[in-house]
Amino acid sequence: MTSDSAGSIRTIAEAVDRELRNRGTRDRAEKEKSYLKSELTHYGVSVPDTRSVVRAALRGAELGPDDAIDLAQHLWAAPAAGGDPAGTAKPDNVGSAEQPSPVHERRAAATMVLIHTQDHLGAGDAEVIERFLREAKTWALADPLAGDLVGPLSEQDSGFDPVLERWATDEDFWIRRSALLAHLRPLRAGRGDFDRFSRFADAMLEEKEFFIRKAIGWVLRDTAKRRPDLVFDWILPRAHRASGVTIREVVKPLTEEQRAAILAAR
Repeated sequence: MTSDSAGSIRTIAEAVDRELRNRGTRDRAEKEKSYLKSELTHYGVSVPDTRSVVRAALRGAELGPDDAIDLAQHLWAAPAAGGDPAGTAKPDNVGSAEQPSPVHERRAAATMVLIHTQDHLGAGDAEVIERFLREAKTWALADPLAGDLVGPLSEQDSGFDPVLERWATDEDFWIRRSALLAHLRPLRAGRGDFDRFSRFADAMLEEKEFFIRKAIGWVLRDTAKRRPDLVFDWILPRAHRASGVTIREVVKPLTEEQRAAILAAR
């Protein structure tokens, strides 16, 4: 990347940060930080507002693959030390100018940048995406990265196959959850690799982690909206092993007879 390109990326990142600060409120920042049990700084910006800021920043930017990744990394990192822009409603949990901390809305914006520019991305960018997932530590960031980014990318690029296989046995449950949720959008649309998802899910079916149990149920529920018999045939012999969290999600789109059979099998 040239110095001019790097400077442009920094300028865009600074503009995004400034606009996010200006849209934030102290009350929302405090509520979101508490709700998400977050250790990050929060500006207090809604998801629609964050999305609007990102779209405005990307409009006419003509980012290439390296530029998109670089912009996302700039936003994912803590903001540069400096004063609070005029007019910003700065919450108490915003880091000091001397030691700024990563910001939830900046990281959400970084995720949105990658999703918006995914046509330029592929398996070669898996390392950066995986780092983001490991550092996310919340469904609010990990789920869109896995479902809305890795899902479509992995369907188009077989280079993600070994990545997902590795993720499915990772020690970090957010990475294992991501391996599951990467199948969500394709399976929801009636496509996707159900065999691979079901293999991952079967290995995780008896895990105690809520976010794993919920992810299995979520993907199965959305798959069942188009292919209920496929999901019913898979879950019925495993119903006695599945958690209540998983089963409650799975049965929602199924017929009354299928629900009764699954509940009886438990």
